[in-house]
Amino acid sequence: MIRVLIVDDVRNLADQYAYDLKRMGGFETRVATSGKEALDLIAWDPVDCVILDLEMPGIDGFEVLRTMDREGHGIPVIVYTGTGNYDRCVQAVRLGAAGFIDKSEPMARVVHEVETALERARLREEVKSLRGDADTALIGTSAPARALAQHIARVAAIPSTVLIVGESGTGKEVVARELHRLGPHPEGPFVAVNSAALPDNLVESELFGHERGAFTGANRTHRGAFERASGGTLFLDEIGELPAAVQAKLLRVLEQNEITRVGGEQSIKVAARVIAATHRDLEADVDAGRFRRDLFFRINVHLLPVPPLADRRSDIPELANHFLTATCASFKTRRKHLDREALEALMAYDWHRNNVRELRNAVERMVLATDGAVITLADVPADIRPPTDAASPPSGATSFRDRKLEAERQIVVGALEAAEWNVTRAAADLGLADHASLQKIMRRLGIRRPR
Repeated sequence: MIRVLIVDDVRNLADQYAYDLKRMGGFETRVATSGKEALDLIAWDPVDCVILDLEMPGIDGFEVLRTMDREGHGIPVIVYTGTGNYDRCVQAVRLGAAGFIDKSEPMARVVHEVETALERARLREEVKSLRGDADTALIGTSAPARALAQHIARVAAIPSTVLIVGESGTGKEVVARELHRLGPHPEGPFVAVNSAALPDNLVESELFGHERGAFTGANRTHRGAFERASGGTLFLDEIGELPAAVQAKLLRVLEQNEITRVGGEQSIKVAARVIAATHRDLEADVDAGRFRRDLFFRINVHLLPVPPLADRRSDIPELANHFLTATCASFKTRRKHLDREALEALMAYDWHRNNVRELRNAVERMVLATDGAVITLADVPADIRPPTDAASPPSGATSFRDRKLEAERQIVVGALEAAEWNVTRAAADLGLADHASLQKIMRRLGIRRPR
């Protein structure tokens, strides 16, 4: 069941919201009446979505957003306001909020916003770039990796639109940054816009800007992404998620090289190279009427496919070692290495779900799963290990230590699943002192709640 936390210092309002959301949306709801209480609840037992009041004494909504971002919770947050102050809502969105609503909105709209925020969070996980691993799409000496590097070098110098296509997690933003670095204006700005992460009512403002007074709460002029990227590169990630109305305006901007801010009348010249990316089949979307045919042909001047990891398996050892080095340095642990069976398991696995990003996450889990310097097959996540005959376990999993670790994983995962991944309840069922004890065991075993 979807769990929603309502955070408001006015208890009666928070309780009413919780009741209405549970009744109309079927959500499991919780209430916090301060920023501190909200952060404590999220730390102990994470929820799926937060509805957050910005104006609270002590730790206000902005500080809650900053703390959640700093601690990497990744939970979508919808801010709600009774003041109609649009600028403060926009500021909250830039701090990571998924959207905003007015406290007077009908509850059906609130339920819709929660469901939309959760879907966008899922998409954001699929399309977010490999932060901290800026060269991973280009690591490797396989034929597909070399072909990609050569294709980038050919296209980079041509200042026309590029469409990057590839599965989630292949590193499309990495490719876009390399095109910018090798392009005609590497000294210019590189502005990235994740179309899938923007609420529909903010897309136009974020792309084209708005004038002061354009709508209620627009208290100052805002320069959009096209203006900020002028003289450099604008990267439109997941362009297939743009609403139809914005697609039409985007086409006009690409053809005329000028924008008009929301609420404005004056045309403003822009000179940004546009690089778009998508994991969708845009041609199928065109045929289905979900994407404009003329816009598709306008952005598809140069098509640059990024190969999936399954097509460049010989690069996996180099990529895995890269992630091992980075993860051990980040966790401040001694350097580890993969034994032969663990590496063979990684090379045999089908990485189509999240590609290089999934490999990176698997390496992080393995580093946490082992205390020694050697990562064995038993340390490889169970969903990645090849199936084996229980009566004849592989040689890497026959030691008492390996069997003990696997038994611990099964016990802990079983308790978490029985408690619907409520860490506090699972800790009590296991007879542990508190939720922190269970979280420590989960980190040691590399167990994370499935999204």
